[in-house]
Amino acid sequence: MPPLSSFHWPGRSGEPDPAKPTLHNQIVDCAVYVDGRRLWEHCTYRNALTEVRERGQGFVWLGLWEPSMQMMTDVANTFGLHALAAEDAVHARQRPKLERYDDILFLVLRTVQYHEHELNTVAEIVDTGEIMVFTGPGFVITVRHGDHSQLAGVRKALEADPAQLALGPGAVLHAVADHVVDTYVSVTADIEEDVDAMEEEVFTPANKLQIEAIYQLKREVVELRRAVKPLALPLQVLTHDTTLPLPKEIRRYLRDVTDHHTAVTEQILDFNESLSALINAALAKVSVQQNMDMRKISAYAAMAAVPTMIAGVYGMNFDFMPELRSHYGYPIVIAVMLVLCGILYVNFHRNKWL
Repeated sequence: MPPLSSFHWPGRSGEPDPAKPTLHNQIVDCAVYVDGRRLWEHCTYRNALTEVRERGQGFVWLGLWEPSMQMMTDVANTFGLHALAAEDAVHARQRPKLERYDDILFLVLRTVQYHEHELNTVAEIVDTGEIMVFTGPGFVITVRHGDHSQLAGVRKALEADPAQLALGPGAVLHAVADHVVDTYVSVTADIEEDVDAMEEEVFTPANKLQIEAIYQLKREVVELRRAVKPLALPLQVLTHDTTLPLPKEIRRYLRDVTDHHTAVTEQILDFNESLSALINAALAKVSVQQNMDMRKISAYAAMAAVPTMIAGVYGMNFDFMPELRSHYGYPIVIAVMLVLCGILYVNFHRNKWL
């Protein structure tokens, strides 16, 4: 068969080429795979699908990045995607889910990325994006939202393993799901280090951790949980529903992905509980510190009240008062003030108020 008419889309770096027109930037890569081998470097998705159907074997892998409604509508018409699924692929912020439209599967996954930060600063820690996967007879379409959800490494790894890629579009679906769950594992490991560091800060007497930082980390853990936890049901369906158009071998691989996802979900729930306990401990620590401060203020106020009272009494304008005309009255009163304040200081210090 003669070579396909070439239309130069952005290459396989995983990033759109800003020098190309906007419509072209939405296509990251498009290729035909037969027996696990890539046939052409660049081709239009219409010609690629025609090639697969004429051959009666292989599949098209089309990668899109934040496609417009115009682009997605054309892709949906070409590949026979349902209009509702195509609309979901355009509008981001979808909840992880699995939908079936006859022999086409539509899987939505949330991606996460960890940002390095200072422990005591209030900053964004977890960034989220989306990857959507369409699988059907002779094609797989991946739609990315977000700058950190590149799949170039996934495609390269699959192309290096023709036996796995020969299993068809389901192999791409598994590879993408495995890649996303692996990022969950990496991000939770980083979050675990933050939680451990905060625990050490909170329970170290000399350190003063800003409680706002704990609240910020808890908010980020909640966002991580919302991205990760809902994927449990789609993975369960993919691994146990034998009526889905997926090879048996792919379902076996997906069981391993499900196990990793379950472990990550449990770990995130543990983070949430640990941070709740840390918040309570931090609040208790703040309350104790405030009580200590109030004790000190009360002690100093009590010591200041003694000379204030004595000076107030002797400030009265009466002619007949004890020691009022005494030559040593002033030093005696000052001495009495110092002695009484000293006695109060010793008692307060002994009771650990000062």
